[in-house]
Amino acid sequence: MDMRLLSALLFCFAAASAETDALQDYFKGQREAMVRLVANYHPQHKVSDAQVLAALRRVPRHEFVPLAVKPLAYDDMPLPIGEGQTISQPFMVGYMTQWLELKPSDRVLEVGTGSGYHAAVLSHLASEVYTVEIVPSLGNKAKRLLDRLGYRNVFVRIGDGYQGWPDKAPFDAIVVTCAPEHVPEPLVRQLKRGGRMMIPVGAPVGSGAPQQLYLVRKTDEGLKTERKLDVRFVEMTGEAKIRVKLEGR
Repeated sequence: MDMRLLSALLFCFAAASAETDALQDYFKGQREAMVRLVANYHPQHKVSDAQVLAALRRVPRHEFVPLAVKPLAYDDMPLPIGEGQTISQPFMVGYMTQWLELKPSDRVLEVGTGSGYHAAVLSHLASEVYTVEIVPSLGNKAKRLLDRLGYRNVFVRIGDGYQGWPDKAPFDAIVVTCAPEHVPEPLVRQLKRGGRMMIPVGAPVGSGAPQQLYLVRKTDEGLKTERKLDVRFVEMTGEAKIRVKLEGR
């Protein structure tokens, strides 16, 4: 990015709360460029679903990142959002969402609200989105932002995502944006028969062990698991971490 434009954007955000029409147009162009990158990110792992790409075009990612990294909001990379957490790479958001094969009537559970960005994308594709965040400051901030931006079909809960959201189960689809070392059984129970779950599984980043992204389908014959990508997600904390310690891993 041109450094003069970067400085101008930072000034705009630091000096005034309101965005100008010119800045909105700029971000719209950046969003379109981001979608093109997502659609062509990997020759073997394309995001080609037109509805998913349309949802990525509609969600203002710059609203979901801190001021210091707003000029990078539409780069295809994860960005820090505080509390040691990140907003996922746009490609990963699109890729995981595509494999959920959402219909307008579907109800979705997201584990790991983070900034609220992925929930906002899901809201354009599903009837209801239930999202759980274990870090209260992040969850409350995401809820306020989603409310301000008008995402009325997204419901945020502060809690341990390992347990899902039993009161609202079952779900047509579940997406997990943090990595446990095994697929949590409570999430399997809350997935409808015929439902799809996208989940990264593996040891914490930095351990030297790989993480894998899996598509899990719940069928009449049981779970069918398909490995999709090598990934790097923040670890799932709470009960998931306690169970690893108890099992001596």
